[in-house]
Amino acid sequence: MKLLLEGLYERIRRNRVLYLLVSALVDAAIMIIAYATAFSARAFITPIEYDKGFRLILFDIALTIAIFYILGIYHRIWSRTSGHGMTIIIQAVFLTSFITVILSAIQLPRPLPLSIVLLANLLSLSGFIAVRYRSRLVSGLGWRWNAIWKQKFPEISTRVLIIGAGQSGQEMALRLRHRSPGNYYTVVGFVDDDVQKVGMYVENCQVLGHRSDIAYLVEKYKVDLIIVAIHNISGPNFRDILTHCESTKARIKVAPDLFASVDSDDTGTLLRDVQPEDLLGRSPISRHESVDLRPVMNRVVLVTGAAGSIGSELARQLPSYNPTKLLLLDSNESGLHDLYIHLQAKHPNVEIHRILADITVRPALEKVFKSYRPQIVFHAAAYKHVPILQNYPDEAVRVNIGGTRNVAELAQHYKAQRFVLISTDKAVNPSSVMGASKRICELMVQSLAQREDNQTIYTSVRFGNVLGSRGSVVVTFNEQITSGGPVTVTHKDMTRYFMTIPEAVNLVIHAGCMTKGGEVFLLKMGEVVKIVDLAERMIRLRGLRPYQDIKINFTGIRPGEKMHEQLYDGAAESASETEHPGIIQLSGRNQEYDGVELMAWVDYLLAHGLDADKNALFQLLWGMTPNEKYAIMESLTYIEPTAADTAAAPINASAVRAAPALKIEQSQSHASTAS
Repeated sequence: MKLLLEGLYERIRRNRVLYLLVSALVDAAIMIIAYATAFSARAFITPIEYDKGFRLILFDIALTIAIFYILGIYHRIWSRTSGHGMTIIIQAVFLTSFITVILSAIQLPRPLPLSIVLLANLLSLSGFIAVRYRSRLVSGLGWRWNAIWKQKFPEISTRVLIIGAGQSGQEMALRLRHRSPGNYYTVVGFVDDDVQKVGMYVENCQVLGHRSDIAYLVEKYKVDLIIVAIHNISGPNFRDILTHCESTKARIKVAPDLFASVDSDDTGTLLRDVQPEDLLGRSPISRHESVDLRPVMNRVVLVTGAAGSIGSELARQLPSYNPTKLLLLDSNESGLHDLYIHLQAKHPNVEIHRILADITVRPALEKVFKSYRPQIVFHAAAYKHVPILQNYPDEAVRVNIGGTRNVAELAQHYKAQRFVLISTDKAVNPSSVMGASKRICELMVQSLAQREDNQTIYTSVRFGNVLGSRGSVVVTFNEQITSGGPVTVTHKDMTRYFMTIPEAVNLVIHAGCMTKGGEVFLLKMGEVVKIVDLAERMIRLRGLRPYQDIKINFTGIRPGEKMHEQLYDGAAESASETEHPGIIQLSGRNQEYDGVELMAWVDYLLAHGLDADKNALFQLLWGMTPNEKYAIMESLTYIEPTAADTAAAPINASAVRAAPALKIEQSQSHASTAS
């Protein structure tokens, strides 16, 4: 019988005219019953003549149905409407009651007593609301019936405390209370730092206190789950809230940003776990009004290393700048294919070309520039893993230095408008082969920018670690925790700067628009984070205890690693603010070197390679400015240079030019060069 009724209702609902007619008849029946009840109640007091008010009753019914239609009450899905929706029903009934009472009052003799009109409309209002919220009414009566007569009680609900009594918190409370089939949640209340909200009610739940009260409230109300429903929150504030939450036994979840997901392909879930990115704060990725973004709009844009972490995010953000062509270049075939399929589906109107090429193979790269004539080049391709490049320094020379030179020189030869080098904070006073190779790349870009016949605007953008990139410590920690540990940390005092990939890429694009040529830009990385603190917090967020459930082993600093990263050299570089609050311009050091001598030294390195009998880092340092290389060598106290390390490398252009010119046999390897 139940299935028959449900099928009949579904058939009526699909026919809009039939649904409207049935809804109006139901409302008319409710009003007839309400008037009959009102007449019966009045009859106990004094006898009345029913026939006199018949026409007024018909008028009231017709008026009510008409106003319901005009206000859209018949066009709502009431099973998916919150309790606030009943206000429109109240307004409609109040309006019809007012009109009916006025008509009844001005007629003599009066067709109906005012008490009958008012009581009937009040009863009708109750009926209208009961019919439209019948599913919730039935479910509420149902569990009480089962509890009294069948001794069946509802499943134990999850008791929830929501942090943030704003719009996101309100939406979360509504979804948990009414729209979570199969799950039972009891929202005990909210926590909010706004003193004006404390004691007030949101979705019939009270704001119980501030963040400092979290531990007390969890204990008092037996909270099982804490939900953080605050968006665009700073990193320090989020970590402070998390500290209060971690002092309890409750589980911690984060409410996704409902409004930010409207433009996203990700359908998302009701709740998600706390991510390491949350610890940095969730700043919106947007265009800054003070920066003129037209230089990268409506252009042919080339992204090298497009399948990598930074390159792929560039590829995701650049379509919003309306490129005439988007060129994605990488030697990683599978990664390039997956990225292309994703972007084609998301941006069908953007002309996207996938280019399988190795940046170290100059003839293949030249074909790309000759065929497509890119106007904007974002060079993200590089080898970046510090420990690996310490063992294979020749690859750092071949890919990072040789590949960058190829791309940068071809950009100049084919008159690209802008060239943006993705650099790293490891290029500051480099202690590793990777950092030294990227510093030489910065200096090469500077040299090309200084050429008299140059028509390309060159710039370098320097930033620190990005969360979620390949080889990121966060990815490593997640894998180690999942496998049961131990988590490996190099040193208990080691610190790093971190930034999310989308935020870093957004700033890179802005910096590329701001450059006038020859600058080094630095992205503001926020506050420094201790690696061991990050590891401990990631373990606790899994509901585990550091050093007990998951061990943390300290392995010692690896060759080439720094204890604390530098974003710039304060002694040799000066930092100045720019029109973008997240970007700093550096100046000073790059004016100390001879560009001709540098390029000659790069020629020598690419032709001869590194001497395996000498320290690779010291050999690379000879390509830097005189003051820079000696300052760095003095700071590398853990490396004992030999006389050959410090004296045997050619240190001037004439010595380099005197070396035999060798034709470079470029590797045809398709090893990934993605940044």
